Order: sequence, then structure tokens, then C-alpha cells
Amino acid sequence: MAAGAAEAAVAAVEEVGSAGQFEELLRLKAKSLLVVHFWAPWAPQCAQMNEVMAELAKELPQVSFVKLEAEGVPEVSEKYEISSVPTFLFFKKIDRLDGAHAPELTKKVQRHASSGSFLPSANEHLKEDLNLRLKKLTHAAPCMLFMKGTPQEPRCGFSKQMVEILHKHNIQFSSFDIFSDEEVRQGLKAYSSWPTYPQLYVSGELIGGLDIIKELEASEELDTICPKAPKLEERLKVLTNKASVMLFMKGNKQEAKCGFSKQILEILNSTGVEYETFDILEDEEVRQGLKAYSNWPTYPQLYVKGELVGGLDIVKELKENGELLPILRGEN
Repeated sequence: MAAGAAEAAVAAVEEVGSAGQFEELLRLKAKSLLVVHFWAPWAPQCAQMNEVMAELAKELPQVSFVKLEAEGVPEVSEKYEISSVPTFLFFKKIDRLDGAHAPELTKKVQRHASSGSFLPSANEHLKEDLNLRLKKLTHAAPCMLFMKGTPQEPRCGFSKQMVEILHKHNIQFSSFDIFSDEEVRQGLKAYSSWPTYPQLYVSGELIGGLDIIKELEASEELDTICPKAPKLEERLKVLTNKASVMLFMKGNKQEAKCGFSKQILEILNSTGVEYETFDILEDEEVRQGLKAYSNWPTYPQLYVKGELVGGLDIVKELKENGELLPILRGEN
């Protein structure tokens, strides 16, 4: 009995209820792996992942597992840019050096680098896997920009200039933040034989960096090489009219990613009316643009035949008044 209790204590998933508690936990667990689950009680998929974490905690007592309610501790969620649940973050501080000690720095870097070395056959296999991944990434959209940061928040001057040129020419592109994946950041340099960023690809082929794009712009060739984007207003008009009833939400029909979206899904499902959804978390341009297009600052947003009905509060009122079903059917 005592042994079972000891195992349960070791295997428990700890719950964090405040920013202070979270910071203290990071300090205490600095040298071990800490897995943090940002969850919400209204999301059934989070409950399932909590069960998975509990099982992992039994198998891996050396790893610390923590769950933190994303909406209950918003300052931590905002700090780590948590926009949906479930989200998992992994923390581990493998070493530390205070002061300007060059020999010690060299020794530590060499030690940690060697501890992660692989056999040559494994290295070749990993390289092959990486090349396949890079091929998929460069073909992920007709025009792909590999940059530092995002189009909304470039994190270097060259990336910022590249985005400005593409937007100026109304070029439709997707992007990949190389700061988010060190393997891609280093691997793409060898894959493309191009040592710097940003890098622009069209149909999986490297066009070049900022200087090349500037040259193509000056020679008026850029517009013939890169695909044009539909104007945002036209795109939003098409999206809001995609189905007779369209819901713009965080998540989708199968998996809502915020409490408000979950509530409006339940209301719509109770009406029996068919509807389509659009996940605004997957398209930042739509997420920001629709706010101005509809003059409605929050999500979810419900549209019938391209016209905005409103958000959750409006839908609740319409349901209580018995007006929702006729509106959804296009009778009003």
C-alpha cells in the first residue's frame, strides 16, 4: 500500500494556479525536463491529454508534468503566446555559465555538442528525413517565404523589406519562421546552397534572397514570377458567402478552441441547420481583416448569406426570442 502511494505521488501531474507558482516551478525544475499542458476544462480533448500525461508520468518519473488552465492564468498564456488548447511547452535548462570565461564556455559547448552526437548511419538517415521535410516545406504553398519572424512581426530588417515588397506587389505567399525550428534554419542553407535569410521559393524552386527580389522588382519581372493574391476584401466576401450559414471561430466543428466558440457550436447544433466553419487561428490575414470588414472586433462571428448576424451574445438573444431559426433558414 505504501509503495503504491509513493508511486502515485511520483506519477502525479501537478496543477499550477498562478503565475508566481509557475515561475517558482520553472526555477525548481530547471535541470530536469518540465512538460506543461495549457488546457481548458471545457475542451474534452484536454481531459484526454491529461490522462495521457498521467500515464507518461508513471513511466517517466524523472520528467515533471504540469497542467495549467490557459484562461485561468492569462498572464502566463499571453507570455508564451498560447492561442489554443491543448498546447504543450517543454522546458529544460541543461547548463549555465556566469561571467566572461572563454575556455569554460568552449569546454561546455564541446561537451554538450558531443553528448548529442549520432552514429554516421543515423546521421545519414536524419539528413534524408530532413531533406524530405524541406522539400515538403518549400512546396507547402505556390510561393513560400522563409524568414525571421512572421509577416505580421518580422524580426530582422531584411525580412521586413522582403514582406513589404511582396505586399506592395499583392503577391500571395505563405511563410515559415526559421526562428521556430533550428533544424530547418540550418538545413535549408545546405538544401538550397543559399547561406542567408530570407529565402523566397516559387513552386518549390529557390528564387533568391532580398537582393535578387529587389533586382526582379526593378526589372519588372517579379510580377510575372510570383502568384498574385486576391484582394483581401474580395477574399472575405467569398469566404462569408461560402455557405448559407458560415461561422468564423477558433477551431472547427469537431474541436472548438475557446469557450465562446464551443457555446455557439452547441447552439447551432441544437437548431439542426447545416453550416460551415472557418478556423481563424489558421489564417492571421482573415482573422485581422474580418474584424474591419464586418466592423465586429471579436470572435466567433456568424454570417447568413454573407451578412453578419453577430457574435455569441447576439446569437443567444436571438435563440431566447425564438428568432434564430428563421434567420438561419433565411426567412428573415
